[in-house]
Amino acid sequence: MRRVSHRDAVLQTDLYQLTMAAGYFHGGLAHTRATCEMFVRRLPRARRYLVAAGVEQAIDGILSMRFDEADIAWLSELPALKDAMNEGFADYLRDYRFRGAIWAVPEGTTVFAGTPLLRVEADIIEAQLIETYLLSVVNHATMIASKAARIVRAAQGRDVLEFGTRRTHPDAAVDVARAAYLVGAVGTSNVAAGRRDGIPVVGTAAHMWTMTHDSERAAFESYVATFPTASVLLIDTYDTVEGAALAAEVAGERLRGVRLDSGDLLTLSREVRRVLDDAGLIEARIVASGDLEEHKIAALLAAGAPIDVFGVGTELAVSKDAPALGGVYKVVAWERDGRRVPIMKLSEGKATYPGAHQVFRRHEDGMLVEDRLGLASEPVPDGFEALLVPRVAAGARLDQAASLEAARAHALAELARLPDAFHALEPLAAPLLPLVLTPALEALVAEVRASHE
Repeated sequence: MRRVSHRDAVLQTDLYQLTMAAGYFHGGLAHTRATCEMFVRRLPRARRYLVAAGVEQAIDGILSMRFDEADIAWLSELPALKDAMNEGFADYLRDYRFRGAIWAVPEGTTVFAGTPLLRVEADIIEAQLIETYLLSVVNHATMIASKAARIVRAAQGRDVLEFGTRRTHPDAAVDVARAAYLVGAVGTSNVAAGRRDGIPVVGTAAHMWTMTHDSERAAFESYVATFPTASVLLIDTYDTVEGAALAAEVAGERLRGVRLDSGDLLTLSREVRRVLDDAGLIEARIVASGDLEEHKIAALLAAGAPIDVFGVGTELAVSKDAPALGGVYKVVAWERDGRRVPIMKLSEGKATYPGAHQVFRRHEDGMLVEDRLGLASEPVPDGFEALLVPRVAAGARLDQAASLEAARAHALAELARLPDAFHALEPLAAPLLPLVLTPALEALVAEVRASHE
């Protein structure tokens, strides 16, 4: 995985993180300990589960955060910070690095509303300054991975390719490719993702290639001459069925496949399959693209479309039906007068649970049946496993970052453990897996609520 530089992370933040950091410092609270957790309050209406992604990148970025002299000089001139940027606070920023602890679910874990994805324990400024970066990375990657998982499932074992680079920011596009591969896509069109993460890179030619030759035949002949062992030809620039026949004639047994990018994909794929089979090219695959998403893919396959590969771009790269994930990062405990105090937010619709938490998960016959939210200090109940595992202590990783291939294997295993109802594409009015609180956490909630009242 690409290593994140300090400049990628430390200034990719909201200004109020820095104003609060300055306030904590000048208020004598810099070394007060705080416990914070990231979770999603409610699943998007179009989702029945989420796949936690971006965890490794977030940890990498958090551990790399540093302020250099140019950063400090620039911050000293910001009107909102200028009054606070004395030499003492500047020295604090010069020495800043994350020295706390992080627990996290493994990359690729399925999660639900209320499930903490990460827990952070650190001095309060350290816990504060990582918030925006953490949310930005994990919200985006989880949003894309969750969308891509639905698309891969809808393809029923056919290959899914990620084609969305041109529909999002260049930096985001590389992370999109990683998130899609994490949950089962087999390749990406993004070359940078191939280099950074080792994802298989795929691609043919655009309509421009065909249109800048004197004829479709000339375009095909030139392409096959250039790529004699990797010829997948785009055949819908003019007449799709005629293009299929011409591709079969020009490439013959060298034709690995054809791509359809427009029109009635059901009818055209049937006609093209007939043309290829009649030419003896039974192994040549049909690749379909063009504004595809999970519902369209499911409908095509239900109707018997002989499509072997689906290239999905816009809908995947921006998670078009659920384009923003509302993951939040909230303080759940802090140090007061030398003791750790659990705290909770009581705002209507935005309440939080007090104390440091753990998620306990139970499977039956290999399938997910229950999640319980409890206190981190509780023993793991019999028959359950703890999802949050220690990843960072005293500012250092406790283990190596999980490789993308290992995270992918975990994600695919997690998805296979979801009952069929979780994979249905229709929205739900209520969650399939309500979060159950342990008795110990219920008692703490009642205690803290009573103290507020």
